Amino acid sequence: MALSSSSSLLQGSFYSNFLSSRELKAPLAHSVLDLVPLAAGRTYRRQWMVRPFRPELRRSDSIGSVAATLVSPEVEDEIETDDYEKLAKKLENASPLEVMDKAFEIFGNDIAIAFSGAEDVALIEYAKLTGRPFRVFSLDTGRLNPETYQFFDSVEKHYGIHIEYMFPDAVEVQGLVRNKGLFSFYEDGHEECCRVRKVRPLRRALEGLRAWITGQRKDQSPGTRAEIPVVQVDPSFEGMDGGIGSLVKWNPFANVEGQTIWNFLLAMNVPVNSLHSQGYVSIGCEPCTRPVLPGQHEREGRWWWEDAKAKECGLHKGNIKQQEAYQNNGNGNGVAQTSESATITDIFNSRNLVALSRSWIENLIKLENRSEALLVVLYSPWCHYCQAMEGSYVELAEKLAGSGMKVGKFRADGDQKAFAQQELQLGSFPTILFFPKHSSKPIRYLSEKRDVDSLMAFVNALR
Repeated sequence: MALSSSSSLLQGSFYSNFLSSRELKAPLAHSVLDLVPLAAGRTYRRQWMVRPFRPELRRSDSIGSVAATLVSPEVEDEIETDDYEKLAKKLENASPLEVMDKAFEIFGNDIAIAFSGAEDVALIEYAKLTGRPFRVFSLDTGRLNPETYQFFDSVEKHYGIHIEYMFPDAVEVQGLVRNKGLFSFYEDGHEECCRVRKVRPLRRALEGLRAWITGQRKDQSPGTRAEIPVVQVDPSFEGMDGGIGSLVKWNPFANVEGQTIWNFLLAMNVPVNSLHSQGYVSIGCEPCTRPVLPGQHEREGRWWWEDAKAKECGLHKGNIKQQEAYQNNGNGNGVAQTSESATITDIFNSRNLVALSRSWIENLIKLENRSEALLVVLYSPWCHYCQAMEGSYVELAEKLAGSGMKVGKFRADGDQKAFAQQELQLGSFPTILFFPKHSSKPIRYLSEKRDVDSLMAFVNALR
């Protein structure tokens, strides 16, 4: 998955170009994936029943209602947890259209699309292209941007649908605000507010379903979404039958890059949230979302005051690795160590960049006078935020080549994390430090703009 292409998409004038280029349309072939019958052998795992869909019946007007008339007692297929793992492998290389069609074929009126007001509109467009009836629900937290509400309205009119909105419990919201104020999440983390305004309303919505469809992609968030399958038994929420294993989660975009989604939206000329033209990429509640700055990964616009491992609201909490995995790995970005990540290709590779060792850094700190200034990035190679700034940092090194100052990198994860935190001001990845010629104390780059011009301005102001 090429993160460089995805991150470059999120910068510059892409969204303004997108909004000004609405005439282009492209045909999309509609093919249905033929799957082999699923195994129905008995296992020790929990079994639950999938009810076939009868297209002549109209969908429910309420996300929480149970369409009992959809039961066909003479035909019921038992589907096991193991079978969904096999199905995920079968669909791994399928197009989003094929995945969506299969989801609707299996679950009919008992499945709905979770629409967030961002690029999830692509899910609705694919649902329309299947030609099957579909349902859409959304969580109205009461704190969305005005542009997001306008977007909801335009989507309903464009597709001729009624989005089924879920709202937080008024008493719970009142208690939270009265006890802790309107902006407590800036001080004690966003989990409590998200639990009241998003997670519990979602739980109520899913209790009336057997499956749901999300817009998750593997390239969206470091550490929390890198391993999501196309389809899975939901590890966190329950469906209408109740109990673990009673809800199936579909992620048709799991293996699709962000740039591909936006190319599709452009080709199909569908409505988009106007916030995208203002630099917003991942869009949530207004107080917790801001535009993405140059050189940043798209997820850095969400809960920017928190460490990367916390950048989930709880709707997809099953993605988050166990805390012990983060601690054992020692990675400041909270990415669990795996056999794959242990051998991941290094980044910031350039003949103009110096790879610094621990002993080199220790000696550098002791020097009060240096022969030349030095710029160093503290990084982790599997950190998506570091990957997002790789191009600009390498370009900066090329521009500074022969200028009398060095540009270097120091891998500060794993065993080096504690040292970097104590001696090098490491807070989270990436951290950029400038070592002047005549000062023993390094100067930390505090801005979150990581484009070449911003980094060069920092260097020129100090050298």
